[in-house]
Amino acid sequence: MSARSSGRYVGRFAPSPTGPLHAGSLVAALASWLDARAFNDGRGGRWLVRIEDVDTPRCSQAAAETILGQLAACGLHPDAPPVWQSTRSRHYQAALDALVAAGQAYPCGCSRKDIKQAHAAVGHARERHAALPYPGTCRAGLGGKAARSWRFAVPRRQPQAQAIMTEPSATQSQGALTAAVEGPQVCWHDRRLGQQHQDVAADVGDFVLRRADHLWAYQLAVVVDDADQGITDVVRGEDLCDNTARQILLQKALGLPTPRYLHTPIVYGPNGEKLSKQNGAHPLDLGAPAAALIDAANVLGIQSPEAGRNNLIPDVLSHCVKAWRRTYNQTT
Repeated sequence: MSARSSGRYVGRFAPSPTGPLHAGSLVAALASWLDARAFNDGRGGRWLVRIEDVDTPRCSQAAAETILGQLAACGLHPDAPPVWQSTRSRHYQAALDALVAAGQAYPCGCSRKDIKQAHAAVGHARERHAALPYPGTCRAGLGGKAARSWRFAVPRRQPQAQAIMTEPSATQSQGALTAAVEGPQVCWHDRRLGQQHQDVAADVGDFVLRRADHLWAYQLAVVVDDADQGITDVVRGEDLCDNTARQILLQKALGLPTPRYLHTPIVYGPNGEKLSKQNGAHPLDLGAPAAALIDAANVLGIQSPEAGRNNLIPDVLSHCVKAWRRTYNQTT
């Protein structure tokens, strides 16, 4: 039975525990919670929390517990115990084994320096804030180098290739296009940003599935976890939109369903950069959690409740769910 025919919705918030939540991450958490709670005319779907601690050197148990406490203080309670990526290595290995067996993943012996030199040799320069695509050096073999990482072999465009459309998921209207893939070209619909497309071969190249330090790459882990948790709708920050095409390619390669996507506005710091832990974002001040929720709701285009910042958390959340339903028309 399809997600749509069963009237099912499963969403998630998936923070990396490298530090406490800040104002930008609360926006994403609130949006994903609202989307789940607004589903089916406000009767609601399921909302899960996944702790994305696969990058173990940067993550900590203490930060994860802090995040869970911050969510609870804001009234954002998951419908099941959190899933921890650090416990799921065998699932990621099984997915990688399947890709290798299908000829869709290969070992790579290149360092970052090797990739930079390969591009320099043909006159390619790196643009600011942009990574150069992997040039495919090891796609035909290691050439005597030792394997460092594993990469996904991005499909190349074939003459007269036909777009492959995925089945609409949970709340997608009947017959609507979720995603289409033609070789490396991926097209999908974002519920806020509209039609999106990316040529993964040209923009990214064959991307990493398992890193040189033996840690699992985000792209593989998130695809496996979303499928295993039955996620029908991914609501996350707009800074992650660029990952979507790679994840759709992996979903197709592994025979997994493609969720619907909605990418939320980004919160910027005083320096004009995206607010993040890396650039010194301050932890949420939860002395007044209702006020923090109202600030996050304002970023999402939701006006404050009439009583303003003195509202109780349940009243703020109820107001926000109604406003979200009007904006995104959540029906089965």
